[in-house]
Formats: sequence, C-alpha cells, structure tokens
Amino acid sequence: MSWLSPRDRRVLLSLGQSRRHDVGTVLIHQGDTSRTEILLLRSAGIRPASTACVKVSAHLANGSEAMLGIRVSGDVVGEMASLRRLPRSATVTACSPVLVHTILARDFLSFLDSSPPAWSALTRMVAERLDWANRRRLDMTGYDVPTRLARVLVELADRHGRPAPTGRDIGVELSQTELGRLVGAREDAVGKAVQRLKKAGLIQSGYRRYVINDVAGLSRYARGQDGTSSD
Repeated sequence: MSWLSPRDRRVLLSLGQSRRHDVGTVLIHQGDTSRTEILLLRSAGIRPASTACVKVSAHLANGSEAMLGIRVSGDVVGEMASLRRLPRSATVTACSPVLVHTILARDFLSFLDSSPPAWSALTRMVAERLDWANRRRLDMTGYDVPTRLARVLVELADRHGRPAPTGRDIGVELSQTELGRLVGAREDAVGKAVQRLKKAGLIQSGYRRYVINDVAGLSRYARGQDGTSSD
C-alpha cells in the first residue's frame, strides 16, 4: 500500500469490504480454488502501535508444515493464485487481530490493468518476497541456527520494527515454533538459540515478543563478525 499513490490507494480500497478477524483465523486455505484477494489493511489489536500480522504456511505430503513468510499491515496476500489461475499454494492464518479488506480477483486485476504504477508496485512486492525466500534458503545452507535466527530478527526489525524502551521491537508477534519454521529449525533448537542471544545481551523476549537490545551487535552476529557465530 505504501508504494501506491494516494489516488490508487483510494480506488483499491473502494473495491472491497473490511472485516475483523481474531488470532488463529484461517483467511486462505491451501488448495482452495476461490479467486478473492485479501488486502491486509491494518491491525485490529488493542494497542495503537500493534501491527497486523499473518503467517503464510504450506503443509507437505508427510504431514509437516513449512512457514513461507509473514505479511503485515498494507501487504497483499492471495494474489498469486489469481495471477497464475491455480489453486491456493499456501494457508494464511492470522497471528494477531487483523482488519482485512477482501477484493474479488477480477476487480483486483482490472485495477492493476488500469494503473501501470500499481502493476509496478505488485511486481516489486513479488520480487522482494522472492529475494526473502532466497536468503532463507541460503541461510539454511551456510549458517547455524543462532545465526539464522539473528539474521531473521534483524530483517524483521528493519522492515517492521518500532522503538521500545530497551531497544527495538521487531514489530510482529511470533511464537518460537513460528520462528523455527521461518529459519528451518525445530522449536527446541530455536529455544536454545534464543537463550544464546539473550545471554549475549543482544535480545530479550516475552510471550510472542522479541526486542533487540543491541541492533548493531545483533547485526554483527548475523554477519558472523563477532567471533561467536559459526557457518
């Protein structure tokens, strides 16, 4: 949404209706053939500074689940199925109370065709998501779990973070299980990695919340430049 002009934002929002959804609500089901876009409009949380957050995950044939990414306020989700004219490739679940704007695929595509800058914004969004996915694959090849976790926390704070009394909140609420799926590690390994980063004074954590105490220090750790992380 931030990449659209004020006029295009108004036009896009006029195409659908908003509805509030609670934590745990499945907004899109993997395999579904519906053709409705979902625009994450804003948070429906109690705290004014809270961010709308959903997780994008896919279930594999062996029953395991992979987390493909997270989306926040202003992001579009569900567009790929309509662009490719294929069933939904992933499930989208609310990680926080969210107010979402749903738009029919035909109206969304007509809007894009009427606005080349909007097409450009969508292309940029897809390219950035591909870049994120490629970095996660490279991380899993070259870094240990604590370093992969540090790299993801730094990126989340950079994209969505906000100031906190003791540092910088990463801006999205995630469980250790969800973080593990983002970095490709089991929950117990992520728990150990969190404790390692906390012991180093780099982060602090609470229920589904992570605050970076030392952004520069965690960034160095993420790059393997502090002498304690390994590749």
